[in-house]
Amino acid sequence: MQRYIATRLVYSIPVLVLVATLVFFSLRLVPGDVLTARFEDDSRITPETLEAIRDELGINEPAWRQYLPWMGGAIRGDFGDSLLTGRPASEAILRGLPITLEIALWSTIVSILIGVPAGIVSALWRHGVTDYVARLVAVLGQSVPNFVLATLFVLLPALWWGWSAPIGYENLLSAPKPHFQQLGPAVLVLGFSLSASIMRMTRSSLLEVLSQEYVLVARSKGLGEAAVVFRHALKNAFIPVLTTVGNQLGFLIGGSVIVESVFGLPGLGQLVLQSIQVRDYTQVQGAVVLIALGYVLINLVIDLSYGWFDPRVRYE
Repeated sequence: MQRYIATRLVYSIPVLVLVATLVFFSLRLVPGDVLTARFEDDSRITPETLEAIRDELGINEPAWRQYLPWMGGAIRGDFGDSLLTGRPASEAILRGLPITLEIALWSTIVSILIGVPAGIVSALWRHGVTDYVARLVAVLGQSVPNFVLATLFVLLPALWWGWSAPIGYENLLSAPKPHFQQLGPAVLVLGFSLSASIMRMTRSSLLEVLSQEYVLVARSKGLGEAAVVFRHALKNAFIPVLTTVGNQLGFLIGGSVIVESVFGLPGLGQLVLQSIQVRDYTQVQGAVVLIALGYVLINLVIDLSYGWFDPRVRYE
């Protein structure tokens, strides 16, 4: 087990370096820079002043000269200073990361609570009314974009009941009610969207397992349907579902940009979006590398959990 984990971690290093390299050079293909975005409409700033500031920030250096010092610092955990604020990029990342992680965790829990029971019911009553309704809802959940659901979640309660979620973020321990009012809509939107793929995977995987010979033998021995499904079939059917859950959790860490922006949550996704808009390269680079690292670690944890669900899985 230890050797497998060490090997996976070593293999993840080239992936992280490649992601960091692609992000670094891709950002420099975007027209303009942080000074252009900040002082575009300010006639008091002369071109000479802008060039002097660029020289001070090192923006005028060739990309490969900027890359080597930045990569050396990133390997040590230093992502550099924000080009906009001058503060270490890690400070803003560490402020937004817990919010995004909490949204991702609660959204994943909601998606599992909706998707797994719906998939089980759909598989057990295949081609029935319940199955068709569950599949229709799953198709809608996968088809409707998150930003559309988020926009409807903002507009409809405001129009119908005059209620809107508070803007900002309150700590759970100091203000639990505003905390859940702020995070609740985003969690429900993301959880519903992600539950669709979990439901479809649960249904298809459970149907495949229920057709296996050992399930037929268990039924022939007189075991009840509940015991056959929950004691024998569901655990073996859950491995593909677990893979889907892991991929979605990794996606949520970096993919909740629009939803965070719609609900005004100062998470990592909103930080990346705002940094891209003002061309704050350093901030974007640090955030993306951290997101990639989280995705790698989540997939490692998911792979290690396979052995608990299926004893035939070995890591030697």
